[in-house]
Amino acid sequence: MRVETRAGRREWLGLTVLILPTLLAALDINVLFLALPQISAELGTSGVEQLWIIDIYGFMVAGLVITMGTLGDRIGRRRLLLIGAAAFGVASVVAAYATSPAMLIACRAALGVAGATLMPSTLALITNMFADARQRGTAIAIWATCQFAGAALGPVVGGMLLQWFWWGSVFLLAVPIIVALLVFGPLVLPEFRNPGAGRLDPASVALSMLAILPIVWGIKDLAVSGTSGTWAPVAALVVGGAFGVVFVRRQLRLEDPLVNVRLFGQRSFALILGALVLAGVSMAGAGLLVTQYLQTVLGYSPAQSAVLFAPMGLAVAAGTMLAPAITRRIPARPAIAGGLVLSAAGSALLTLVPAEGGLPVAVAAVTVLALGTGPLFALGTGIVVGSVPPEKAGSAASLSESSNFLGGTLGLAVLGTVGAAVYRHLLPAGLPDAARETVAGASALAAGLPGPQAAELLRTAHAAFTTGLNLVGATAMALFALAVFVVTRVRL
Repeated sequence: MRVETRAGRREWLGLTVLILPTLLAALDINVLFLALPQISAELGTSGVEQLWIIDIYGFMVAGLVITMGTLGDRIGRRRLLLIGAAAFGVASVVAAYATSPAMLIACRAALGVAGATLMPSTLALITNMFADARQRGTAIAIWATCQFAGAALGPVVGGMLLQWFWWGSVFLLAVPIIVALLVFGPLVLPEFRNPGAGRLDPASVALSMLAILPIVWGIKDLAVSGTSGTWAPVAALVVGGAFGVVFVRRQLRLEDPLVNVRLFGQRSFALILGALVLAGVSMAGAGLLVTQYLQTVLGYSPAQSAVLFAPMGLAVAAGTMLAPAITRRIPARPAIAGGLVLSAAGSALLTLVPAEGGLPVAVAAVTVLALGTGPLFALGTGIVVGSVPPEKAGSAASLSESSNFLGGTLGLAVLGTVGAAVYRHLLPAGLPDAARETVAGASALAAGLPGPQAAELLRTAHAAFTTGLNLVGATAMALFALAVFVVTRVRL
């Protein structure tokens, strides 16, 4: 007698509930971008404190997502999700009424710890709830839509809230979402855990954080300081890499490791994770340069730039939602590869963006680029979590999330540094350092120059920045081409 494995109404209602923390965690990554000026004015934050307010959330998520994914396998994924959601709600309320920079940084750190429980728990639960491959593909596509579109639309949501409310409103947005999750989650979400899971290894948890956090910090610091930075970020990368080696060796010795690194011996698993990293690098780098181009070269305000940048997030949503329909006509591997070819074409458009009047080309480029990544994010994520037994879904989900975060961090650092290096190289050597570092610095210098000299300096600065954007587009195109090659080696 055949066992019915197709999901019913309760599972789809459960997916609706799981969308809430997915969207929330993604929005919280960069929803503060436009709120920083208000926060700085009211709390008197320094430049370093501003960086910590923005970065500490991502640092904590990066350091703990693997641990939380494995912890969910042990104590129960629904339990971990609800505990993390409750903590996220409390930290959000406290953050909204923070009275000092230190208090806000501490709240953002707490949000990062709680946020690390949300993404792997939701993806692992989806994997358990939808046993049918086609239904699971649709569910993961919806999940991926909320994750990637939410991250891209974070600045837009923040900008809209700031039009009407004070900066704390960007945190209070989480409260009704968390309340809905805590009320309806126990009713429609089943519990899953690995009955054979052993105890969590504290040494592995510590080693994972000692490996990930220095690497993430080093990459981010290099993105800011570039080639003129100190030895500290390079040392952090070396230290993180050394702890990473120790971490991997420990996992290979343990009977019940925090991360089953032997999964990387599975061809499809390793290659799809690699493609996710490459796509994340390209998307983050291109997005960073285009948002700066809109503001510093074309002169749009942050709010206007956020709205103009929204098509990128909407394109990711469209691409991920279309992925299951595409696979009804063609297999997953050519669907993913074809999407990445489209992304490479969008990257190629970035090489054509001019210094003046380039808005249509820039927006079209990032829209096409993002649209093509949809099949990879939707179908590739399904391949990763589907390559392990259901009781290990949390661990696989955390690795998928780690690859996405690593790709985005590398994109901001590597491609951001490429754009900055090109800008510095093309600016005249005799200019003050501030003008040679950013277009904003060149604009400040131009304000004190006679008309013709000011115009020439701005023309040179805008052209230099746009050349950096063009080169980043070419680099992204090459990375997407490499991702196409990687995906064609996947055996499905």
